[in-house]
Amino acid sequence: MSFSISGKTAIVTGAANGIGLAIGRHFAKEGANVMFADMDEEQLLREVGDDASRPSNVAYFAGDLRERLAQANLLSATIDAFENVDILVNASRQVVTSDPLDQEADNVEALLQQNLLISLRMTQLVAKRMIKQAKGQEDILQAGTIINLSSIAARRTNPDMLAFSVSSAALEQMTRSMAVALAPERIRVNALAFGSVMSCSLKDILKEHTDFRDEIEGHTPMARIASATELAEAAQFLASDGASFMTGQVVTVDGGRTLLDPVSAPAH
Repeated sequence: MSFSISGKTAIVTGAANGIGLAIGRHFAKEGANVMFADMDEEQLLREVGDDASRPSNVAYFAGDLRERLAQANLLSATIDAFENVDILVNASRQVVTSDPLDQEADNVEALLQQNLLISLRMTQLVAKRMIKQAKGQEDILQAGTIINLSSIAARRTNPDMLAFSVSSAALEQMTRSMAVALAPERIRVNALAFGSVMSCSLKDILKEHTDFRDEIEGHTPMARIASATELAEAAQFLASDGASFMTGQVVTVDGGRTLLDPVSAPAH
């Protein structure tokens, strides 16, 4: 079974920086057509290049995916650029700390919107397109694949990370539910739950809390923080035919961290 994604078309949200950017770049390098989507248009242009320098298998879309019109426009732009969509990577995510006793804070609502609802709405929208594309092609193994980005915070308890943990847990349950709903349509839905990856959010946290690096590495059996590229390669596996009988799974990529007792260092 092949791990190739060459010739496939992928939408990657949250693709202006960090893990989303790493996945988009890796997919493009592996021969996929990639629509990089993010609300930060200036950063997207810096990363994917202008019209003259951008590779033919790369396009970008700038918009606020909390808005349904932007979601629909993203799908339309992808179809206009590449005709079909085979892979959706929901990498648009946000990490913030929260006071679990602050009734006035809206962090839980904000992260459910950012980390769950955008992924859910994009999954629903893109799945309908995948189903339409597969009409009359009963011989194909899969009509499409969807990958959500979660975190080991979904299973670990840190009161300061309440909002992020709740939104990650909800995303994982959404992954399982949509996997069952879309299996008859030959669409697979899986998630990557990762530990500490050198994302933009973690870089910012380590600048403010330099002691966190030693704490994270000390409680990770592999004694290091992962690179974003390592997540990109795991995402490629889930997107490929090599994972053709996998659906509804949350694949943990954390250097063994969840095998140990919970610690207070943030899980990203």
